[in-house]
Amino acid sequence: MTERQRYDTDLSDAEWDILKAYIPSPLAGGRPNVHERREIVNAIRYILRTAAAWHLLPHDFPPHKTVYDYFRQWRRHGVWETANAALREQVRQQMGRSGEPQRAMIDSQSVKTTEEGGPRGFDGGKRVKGRKRHLVVDSQGLLLVAVVHSAGIQDPAGARLVLPHLHACGFSSLDQIYADNIYKGSLVGWVKDQFGWTLDVITRDPAQKGFVVQKGRWVIERTFAWLGRYRRLSKDYEALAETSQALIYMAMTFLMTHRLALTH
Repeated sequence: MTERQRYDTDLSDAEWDILKAYIPSPLAGGRPNVHERREIVNAIRYILRTAAAWHLLPHDFPPHKTVYDYFRQWRRHGVWETANAALREQVRQQMGRSGEPQRAMIDSQSVKTTEEGGPRGFDGGKRVKGRKRHLVVDSQGLLLVAVVHSAGIQDPAGARLVLPHLHACGFSSLDQIYADNIYKGSLVGWVKDQFGWTLDVITRDPAQKGFVVQKGRWVIERTFAWLGRYRRLSKDYEALAETSQALIYMAMTFLMTHRLALTH
């Protein structure tokens, strides 16, 4: 079989050497493995970076139904969440930090949906009909947890969906979470009572004029910008919110894989 031409979205050898440890190996028994795992990952990454439809995957990749089937299996088994957690720890240690964060930031991003269906709603503040990507990131902007829900759910209510997932991750060192003014109110006490964390609501100084970067806020805004490099995330094209979440974890996994590969 002739080796295909390389796409700009393909993993480099160094990136694959890092990522392959988190990609499930073929099951023992059954039919022989036809397609290499690296090619499956390259095909999924092509979809994520280019926003192509699954059935429009170039013919020199494995068949699109095969690629999507692997994507669905790995999503169900939490492969990308596991990879994200492991690589985040490595990146933090590479930066001279502890593997677990002490401080985090929470925020959401409202995005439009398409005709695919699934949960959606209207964000009156942003004037967007679609879904919200509710993220918690560490002080370096690396993803801790992501939950996708209807844009009609206001941020304080959305935080009550996201933060239990963060607590389930078992970050024993975490003690403070920065948030913007929309999270003020009863949520502050609820977070302290439920998890023992301090929700530090950053309020704008009334004397400030024009745009001023608020403490801790730019970090999570940069994370949303990182996600914007992946065109499949320009809108929410997915029928299932779980698929949208998996794509966010994938994007951050690829970002950290690239960062680690640069130092190998």
